[in-house]
Amino acid sequence: MGKLDILFEDNHIIAVNKSTSDIVQGDKTGDETLSDKVKKYIKKKYNKPGEVFLGVVHRLDRPVSGVVLFARTSKALTRLNKMFEERKVKKSYFAIVGELPENDSAQLRHFILKNSEKNKSYAFPKTRLGAKEAILNYKMVSGLKNYYLLEVDLQTGRHHQIRCQLAKIGCPIRGDLKYGFPRSNKSGGISLHARKIEFIHPVSKEPICLIAKTPEEENLWKEFKNVINDK
Repeated sequence: MGKLDILFEDNHIIAVNKSTSDIVQGDKTGDETLSDKVKKYIKKKYNKPGEVFLGVVHRLDRPVSGVVLFARTSKALTRLNKMFEERKVKKSYFAIVGELPENDSAQLRHFILKNSEKNKSYAFPKTRLGAKEAILNYKMVSGLKNYYLLEVDLQTGRHHQIRCQLAKIGCPIRGDLKYGFPRSNKSGGISLHARKIEFIHPVSKEPICLIAKTPEEENLWKEFKNVINDK
């Protein structure tokens, strides 16, 4: 097991910085999941007998990096689930795209329809049967060598939402072949990073703000480092 990048840990919650190779929950690949790695970490660190409780409260797509929050108690899981449902958890992302958006900042509002067979979502300007409303705000942070760094604040949490909505406006995320970017990244991931998550601790009620560093293996993130560190 590779070393986990722990961002926060107490008796009720634990947050880690996910790499682009990790999968949060199991799929048909059968690969070891991030949740399994965190359980092993907790079991070893606290010498816990038997099964370790760990609740998954949200997910990141496998090729996406960044902060993932887990619940360590059923009380925290119930309360966090409610907070996510009521949109009381603020999530911010960094995305690198190869095309300049028409506007430096904008709110994108689409209706997203998921195709489970293709594991892909499609964005439409108007509602249709089975589609869910998807809203995000983005602003351009910096431009460099034909690439542009966007900061994205997610208002809803739909399947592949950021990937799908940015592709819809002609700005697919770097490395995201599924949504129209022409080339893959060397890491096998895409240049979408869950940078920050803000919420009220489900038990202590203290405000929590967690920031995850961008991936070290991708040079382009390093080139944007100065502006990223200023955020």
